[in-house]
Amino acid sequence: MKRRSFIKGAGMSLGMMALLQNQGIASMLQSPYKMTLLRKDVGMFTERGGTIGWMVNKEGIVVVDSQFADTAAHVIEELKKKSGKPFRYLINTHHHGDHTGGNIAFKGISDHVIAHANCLINHRATALAQKSEEKQLFADTVFNDRWKTKVGSEAIHAQYFGAGHTNGDAIIHFEDANIAHMGDLMFNRRFPFIDRAAGANIRSWIQVLDKTLSTFDSDTLFIFGHSLDPEKLTGNKEDIKAMQNYLEKLLLFVGNAKKAGKQKEEILKATVIPGAEDFKGQGIERSLTAAYDELSS
Repeated sequence: MKRRSFIKGAGMSLGMMALLQNQGIASMLQSPYKMTLLRKDVGMFTERGGTIGWMVNKEGIVVVDSQFADTAAHVIEELKKKSGKPFRYLINTHHHGDHTGGNIAFKGISDHVIAHANCLINHRATALAQKSEEKQLFADTVFNDRWKTKVGSEAIHAQYFGAGHTNGDAIIHFEDANIAHMGDLMFNRRFPFIDRAAGANIRSWIQVLDKTLSTFDSDTLFIFGHSLDPEKLTGNKEDIKAMQNYLEKLLLFVGNAKKAGKQKEEILKATVIPGAEDFKGQGIERSLTAAYDELSS
């Protein structure tokens, strides 16, 4: 009896192990990325790095940002499944590697690469410093204030409102779908990276978000570069206001601390920004350092 029970139990264990192994293999085979249709012909792609926006219609394909070379290959593959039309434009919101590292995957595929003039300057300077020029695909078309085109029924408008996360951040608006890709001008409830070396300015960033609020309407759906909650990479004007509030409270907190005679090292120990407690995650010291340096300059 005991022997039969042992054999039965062993058989169940082996079966369970096989099941778990198969489930493990299945989970590994599952796609690590996600293609999401948002409105009309416009959607977003998430895997690793900044959120990618895309549009597919009868006249062509448009992509906003490119993450990294390996992840860009995935979005290209998925978009080709949707359409055999040409890739008309790759548009970069700014130069950071998690938004432009995949540009090279579009070489010979996209008709044009579009970016703000400062984005191109920053992109080239970073590649030169890292000695990675051969791994880059730089913008061949740049603009200062705005750039506009039409692909099929969709009008695409890139706008520059001033320095923010860097000095070359553009907002890309798909006008028919009324979807605006904010790039890293929006870190949804997540401590942002403020790249002062690339011209970031918190005061200006606040004004950029003011212009955003006045330019777009209440129906506009915004795509965010990053989010504390990976399921909340899109939102509305309330989210834009929350980001603006964070930046305002950041400057206020650091400014008051400086006036109180606190040293930089003490200020950097803060774990929350009073009045903007909904912003969390890692990297608060980067915000505090950027605010301190801006107020000290």
